[in-house]
Amino acid sequence: MKQKGIDSFANKRIWVIGASSGIGEACARAFLKAGAKIALSSRRTERLNSIAQSVDQAQTLVLPLDVTHTDQLVSAYQTILENWGGLDLMLFVSGVYTPLRADNFDFEIAQKTIDANLLGPMRAVAVVLPEMLKSHAGHIAIVGSVAGYSGLPKALAYGPSKAGIINFCENLFYDLLPEGVSVHMISPGFVATEATAQNDFEMPALITADEAAKEILEGIQAGKFDIHFPKRFSGFLKFLRILPYPLYFWIIRRFVKI
Repeated sequence: MKQKGIDSFANKRIWVIGASSGIGEACARAFLKAGAKIALSSRRTERLNSIAQSVDQAQTLVLPLDVTHTDQLVSAYQTILENWGGLDLMLFVSGVYTPLRADNFDFEIAQKTIDANLLGPMRAVAVVLPEMLKSHAGHIAIVGSVAGYSGLPKALAYGPSKAGIINFCENLFYDLLPEGVSVHMISPGFVATEATAQNDFEMPALITADEAAKEILEGIQAGKFDIHFPKRFSGFLKFLRILPYPLYFWIIRRFVKI
């Protein structure tokens, strides 16, 4: 059974969490261009205001928050309900990334990464899901990463957080398909953002945030569960994860020069 897509984003009520930069900002601007109403959330209020000021003020809500605080998510969602009466799509893009390997493992960094990247989306889903279940409608889209497919260098905390997202989305899809609520698991490869600017290695198949946004919007419209891109890179990593471990680790050591 195929889940529902969205024929048009015009007048749809969309909450973008992590809208202040990178993929989140690109998606927010693309949704606005398509005529949607957008609730903009992140910790950086000034960046959100900048996006809101570029369009009709009636088209946006600026709702600053920290995804590690449930009360802030609840408050923002209540504001959405009070202003719009409901929500058609929640897109969770917010995340943190700190390159980490075993020789410099820092548990505090790992804890903060899991709190933001895995527990953050879980908090947001817990907030919006009851109303979506009541109406048997709505879309939940969560941005993970191809780093969640299997172990990769410098992703000792980031990788596990994104692997958790994959499992979480798979379970959501299974449970929510009969309820009429669509789930979209988004796994980008390397995208040129403030986060990936930290990398000191060549990033294969690097794409822009606008290219990523285009893939995401098209995938949601089509009702896809598994939205991954760019295919030349994400498809290769999907193939790697089905290989026996000795072969997988040999390929990673042979081709990943970092």
